[in-house]
Amino acid sequence: MREKIRESTGRTDGNVVQNGKPAPDGNAMQNGENSQRGKSIPRPHGPHGHGGMMPGEKAKDFKGTFAKLIRYMGNYKLALIAVMIFAAGSTVFTIIGPKVLAKATTELFNGMMAKFAGTGGIDFGRIGQILILLLGLYGISALLSFIQGLVMTEVSQKLCYRFRREISEKIHRMPMAYFESRTVGEILSRITNDVDTLGQSLGQSITTLITSVATIAGILVMMLSISPLMTLIALVILPVSGGLIGVVIKHSQKYFVAQQTYLGKINGQIEEVYSGQNIVKAFNREEAVLSEFGGTNRILYQSAWKSQFISGMMQPIMMFVGNLGYVAVAVSGSMLAIKGIIEVGEIQAFIQYVKNFTQPISQVAQVSNLFQSTAAAAERVFEFLEETEENVTADVTTKACSAEKRQGAVSFEHVKFGYQPDKVIIHDFSCRVKPGQTVAVVGPTGAGKTTMVKLLMRFYDVNSGSIKVDGSDVRNFNRSELRENFGMVLQDTWLFHGTIMENIRYGKLDATDEEVMAAARAAHVHRFIQTLPGGYQMELGEDASNVSQGQKQLLTIARAILADNPILILDEATSSVDTRTEIRIQKAMNNLMRGRTSFVIAHRLSTIRDADVILVMRDGDIVEQGSHDELMEKGGFYAELYNAQFEGQSAV
Repeated sequence: MREKIRESTGRTDGNVVQNGKPAPDGNAMQNGENSQRGKSIPRPHGPHGHGGMMPGEKAKDFKGTFAKLIRYMGNYKLALIAVMIFAAGSTVFTIIGPKVLAKATTELFNGMMAKFAGTGGIDFGRIGQILILLLGLYGISALLSFIQGLVMTEVSQKLCYRFRREISEKIHRMPMAYFESRTVGEILSRITNDVDTLGQSLGQSITTLITSVATIAGILVMMLSISPLMTLIALVILPVSGGLIGVVIKHSQKYFVAQQTYLGKINGQIEEVYSGQNIVKAFNREEAVLSEFGGTNRILYQSAWKSQFISGMMQPIMMFVGNLGYVAVAVSGSMLAIKGIIEVGEIQAFIQYVKNFTQPISQVAQVSNLFQSTAAAAERVFEFLEETEENVTADVTTKACSAEKRQGAVSFEHVKFGYQPDKVIIHDFSCRVKPGQTVAVVGPTGAGKTTMVKLLMRFYDVNSGSIKVDGSDVRNFNRSELRENFGMVLQDTWLFHGTIMENIRYGKLDATDEEVMAAARAAHVHRFIQTLPGGYQMELGEDASNVSQGQKQLLTIARAILADNPILILDEATSSVDTRTEIRIQKAMNNLMRGRTSFVIAHRLSTIRDADVILVMRDGDIVEQGSHDELMEKGGFYAELYNAQFEGQSAV
């Protein structure tokens, strides 16, 4: 089912949290409540604003990264052995070719000399046999090369598949703090750019390395079989080549690392600006955004062209060194042929070997550059896979609580918390909520309202004190089992690309069509859906842009109703709808909350007048609690907020 597939895609930027599927908070927390957001409005703070590695910084652990990569490839040991055998076999048949061709050249030369001397002629039959043999050798070489390329491509793509799968699974195990401190584009870059780069460069580098090493060894043997003296002369080029390659690699490695890093950063900026385009235009921040993008783009350009330019220098350098060796061999070979030490055809074969000898050396140099790209990409992938995961099990040594549905009694006992240990934002929070009660949480922005909800669902754990559900500390629950008891609707809606039926059913994957429609009726969205082309089967576009914000809110509320969880969290759930729709939604919510413990975070105080308990928060503490009438009679901070809100409306 498509909805089950989408359930496992790792899309955690939603607004409904049900059946153990978390989503980030819809309200932008301020004043210390959310110092870092995963998806934020673009900020014009220069080219280095997003942090990360700077150009010139080397890979943290080049050798260690490749050791991990080799261990990952251990599952494909047999396939890699086959690649080595086929690559080596292909190389061997290719290397033998010039030596066989030398026989034909010698036969042709001797025939011509005999013809000039009048003692014989050219034996074209013998030459034809040699050429047929040569054609067979090259044909076998091509076949083996095709097979090893096919096997290596399969291995590299399987490795990419495994990395993408593990990254997707890892996303589900990451704590909320990780996503709130990084951009979406940066994380997506690990799955797309880094894994693609790793797969492509790894597939090319391994086959090229095997072929090049086998070619160098094979050519060296064939050259020695022709003339040790000429081989010694040809080998003089090796230390020169090695020194030049070392210099190039040393200067190019740091730029390859910077190129891969800033490619991820620029993707993050593009995704961020694209998703917040309406805000960018509303605040006329186009120039600032372009300036920031231009700064990052310039750094990427500088690192990219330097890495490509320096690595591109190897080819002309190697050609120059190879030509020097070619001239030396041609002179020495002519002298040996005159003395009758070697045959004319062997000179031709040796020159061809010398020419082919520099090519694999150049390829090894290019493989070194590919390894730089592989290491830079693999290091970023492994960094993500090795990030600290959210502990999904119970955090205490006592017996974990069962996964059965809870009654809904909740208590906060002297809770103290801060996103950073030195910045406490909830100082001493205590409250008891009975099963079935509706608790409204109000207070100014940054008071800690949404943070309290995050602690309740164990997106974060308290610094001290405890939070209990039905008398059991939430740390005694497995996180996923704890969240099975919560339904959550946030102000920031999330609907995925799919049908309306699939989006509502996300709250309960095994729900029937009738149950989905019943939930839609309870949320007062059924009639609206029926007016759409296709009804419940209408496909929502990217970010559900083909329905209004208020309609999206109604659909997410229907999804929460369908989940039927014992504890509900409503974070400004009706803030995006008009007054008339809000009244209808409020009636549906009253029916939904009946018999369930409900936490309602509200800024419009008129929507929570009927709450059983109103908690008034200020600077991380509960300063007042009671019913609406009790708090108004008290004339304290709540009465001040309430009156100020309606005075503001009257002034308007």
